[in-house]
Amino acid sequence: MKRILITGENSYVGNSFEKWVEESGKDYVIDKISLKGISWEKHDFSKYDVIFHVAGIAHADVSKVSKETKALYYRVNCDLAIKTAKKYKEDLNGKVGQFIYMSSIIVYGLETNLTKKRIITSETEPNPSNFYGDSKLKAEQKLQPLGNKNFKIVVLRPPMIYGKKSKGNFPVLIQLANRLPFFPAIKNERSMLFMGNLCVYLKQIIEKQSSGIFFPQNNEYVSTTEMVRLIAKAQNKKIHITRYFNWLIKLLSFFPGRIGNLVNKAFGSLIYEHSKVNAEFFDFEDTIVRSIGDEHLWKKRKY
Repeated sequence: MKRILITGENSYVGNSFEKWVEESGKDYVIDKISLKGISWEKHDFSKYDVIFHVAGIAHADVSKVSKETKALYYRVNCDLAIKTAKKYKEDLNGKVGQFIYMSSIIVYGLETNLTKKRIITSETEPNPSNFYGDSKLKAEQKLQPLGNKNFKIVVLRPPMIYGKKSKGNFPVLIQLANRLPFFPAIKNERSMLFMGNLCVYLKQIIEKQSSGIFFPQNNEYVSTTEMVRLIAKAQNKKIHITRYFNWLIKLLSFFPGRIGNLVNKAFGSLIYEHSKVNAEFFDFEDTIVRSIGDEHLWKKRKY
């Protein structure tokens, strides 16, 4: 039996993993703790086999923020992670433990382009394009020296995570699939990660007592157009995929500023190089169906 502590009580990833453990019947005991304030520092971490550190400030609009806000990102995403890891190592006092840090593909920067596929390999050097990504990378760099044969440091750099009741870009795509009669037929590839697949990945890392930097992603690369089409299909919505607007999308991708950035972010290609297929992962269409959330819609899908 594994005892796992999740740091961060309101994390989508942490709460989803806890729910997955309950529903899958895994022989794990999950506790959660808030790292707000200082009361957590009195908690005994030595009884845990794993700490899954998901406490942090999630990616938001970082274009116009104060110096104080930037400093807060570093305090929470970096300094707090290091403080937690050091306490865990000290409490273990030589016993075996595993510290899993939730980083992000954001450490490689946000740059995507409609006309050029960007491929990230294990040899690609991180190059954050803003303080959010830099706060994550700084934490990674300070965590690595803490690791040894008994204290396993795991860094996860996932791409966009989606799933039932997820936040971020996925709900936006659901809204587009529900409201638009047409959607452009743009061919692009994105690495993405279904929350259920991340849970499987975490299970494998925990059971193998792995350490190192990992790049979890779905078995399939994802096209934005195909994702919107499958979202509509899962809800029995009709959406027409057309190339008619492709010229406009390509034109807008060259616009400077916010418009061009949004178009390239939505339709550019950004992928992790695949190493191998994970046999336990859900296939892509199944992940979309499971993410929609309404079970009665699953049974009514038309093929």
